Amino acid sequence: MHNAFKHSFYSSNRIYRAFLTIQSKPLLTSPVPTQENITHLILEQKSATEALQTFKWASKLRNFTHNQSTYKALIHKLCNFRRFDCVHELLDEMPSSIGSTPDEDIFVTIVRGLGRAGMIKQVVKVPELLSKFEKKPTLKLYNSILDVLVKVDIDIAREFYRKKMMGSGIQGDAYTYGILMKGLCLTNRICDGFKLLQVMKNRGITPNTVIYNTLIHALCKNGKVGRARSLMRELVEPSDVTFNILISAYCREGSLVQALVMLEKSFSKGYIPDVITVTKVVELLCNHGRASEAVDVLERGGVVDVVAYNTLINGFCRLGKVKVGCRLLKEMELKGCLPNADTYNGLISGLCDSKMLDLALDMFNEMKRVGINWNLVTYDTLIHGLCLGGRVEDGLKIMDLMEDDKGASTFHISPYNGVIYGFYKENRLKEALAFLRKMENLFPRAVDRSVRILGLCENGSIDEARRVYDQMVGEGVMPSALVYANLVSGYCSKGCVREAFELMNEMIGRGYLPVASTLNALIILLCKQGKVGKASKLMEDIIGRGCLLDSGSYSPFIDAFCSNGDFHKAFVFFLQMVEKGIIPDYYSWDTLLMCLCQQKSWIEGNNKIYHLTSQLQAIIQT
Repeated sequence: MHNAFKHSFYSSNRIYRAFLTIQSKPLLTSPVPTQENITHLILEQKSATEALQTFKWASKLRNFTHNQSTYKALIHKLCNFRRFDCVHELLDEMPSSIGSTPDEDIFVTIVRGLGRAGMIKQVVKVPELLSKFEKKPTLKLYNSILDVLVKVDIDIAREFYRKKMMGSGIQGDAYTYGILMKGLCLTNRICDGFKLLQVMKNRGITPNTVIYNTLIHALCKNGKVGRARSLMRELVEPSDVTFNILISAYCREGSLVQALVMLEKSFSKGYIPDVITVTKVVELLCNHGRASEAVDVLERGGVVDVVAYNTLINGFCRLGKVKVGCRLLKEMELKGCLPNADTYNGLISGLCDSKMLDLALDMFNEMKRVGINWNLVTYDTLIHGLCLGGRVEDGLKIMDLMEDDKGASTFHISPYNGVIYGFYKENRLKEALAFLRKMENLFPRAVDRSVRILGLCENGSIDEARRVYDQMVGEGVMPSALVYANLVSGYCSKGCVREAFELMNEMIGRGYLPVASTLNALIILLCKQGKVGKASKLMEDIIGRGCLLDSGSYSPFIDAFCSNGDFHKAFVFFLQMVEKGIIPDYYSWDTLLMCLCQQKSWIEGNNKIYHLTSQLQAIIQT
């Protein structure tokens, strides 16, 4: 025996006290320990040494003999602490110690212990260990080895099954195939999983519910819920686990109708889904709102093609319900209706409009992953969305992909105008102009017209600039945001409100929202001309479109109202500015305070003036 068995048992009293301590437990019925008592006591030890000491202590007890159970308990503890040298010594001593060779449960224990230790080469050699005791490996032992191997490498497990098991004449049972199916599904080898299913049927082995559930779960995990549902029909009696898997999968895909149908089937079978599954269905119903009506219409529409789905997806995206659109993409895949580039382009547009730029990039990458080629609309939509969202650098990266993509024509100016718009939106005007000049090789006419317009606006020749603009549009060339911004500012500097308004509307119609500096020029002009109401409506409209204002947007209103002695209206605009987190500039403060000081009709005790001055003081302190 190992040296640990030769140690003096200094802890014999401690072990005996531990034995007496558990006397009150129902397991023990007499002061003399049984093999079951010792098995329990060995398993309770905190180290391999203590387990060995307990085993040896029991060996010295009068009228006590170890059996397979106590040896198994000790071997289990030794495997946990990787004392495999001791394990082999115990196996060798068992025939003489208890008069019998180790049973299959002990070898199964060793297999699992070696597996936990990551000693895979030793695991596959365990069947050879049995030959020392003139035993043949059992199916149970082979299955335990397979169970360890599939968690490490399915290829090693399959080779072991073919060479060792089948080579020994053991075909395996449903549990064997269940282990292999688990390994295949864990590595997403779904096609091999279906082949294994067919092998079972050919050999007359009926796949059980666990095997089907394993394959169904793998299909759902890979987004093949429709295929999983078809496979479910082969089950004579699906289990509650089957329904939980499919309902959860449909919820993840946003397929409300399928989830509800599967839920109803679950209830009709007498199964109640677990709380996690039920929560997913509830969440899906809440998120859809009235959108379920649209899904219902689609369901009743008979055979639905990709155009119908694209129309519905675009409709949801226009309503800002882009997540519903994404779920419809999954639903059409489940029904065998393959999406095309228009499907993804619509979703990318919706995601960009909803400021979900990372998800838009994910959708862009998914197109490539599923084998759908990017086209000009894809690039243009994403570049525009990224630049609009303040991510010009990301937009430039997509543009690099576009220029490297021979399948997408680069002779369209729209994506390039998107980058210019991004620079303009971030007030990086020098970079916008530099980028415009870089476009000259690709779009010489557009760049020439644009540069001329910018130069003419700078020199105050707004009429000539407009003539070049009209020529540009007449040639079918789309002007950039930089061109529109300069034209609007140019007309404002000349006091031409109507022309400035018209160009700003055209600018917005092209998808270019004006930045504060462009908008402010028109607001200043309107306020100077006494058209404060029109300026206010313009501001309200532009805020509703998502434009960001600055202190220069509010200053003209404060100045106009203060000039007319209407401190209260001026103060209302001042408060609106502060509430939006915009810090008032010196001019706004000075104008407002000067106006306040001139309010001679308001005496010091007036509650109204006291309230206003209190608010001003609070703002100052903030």
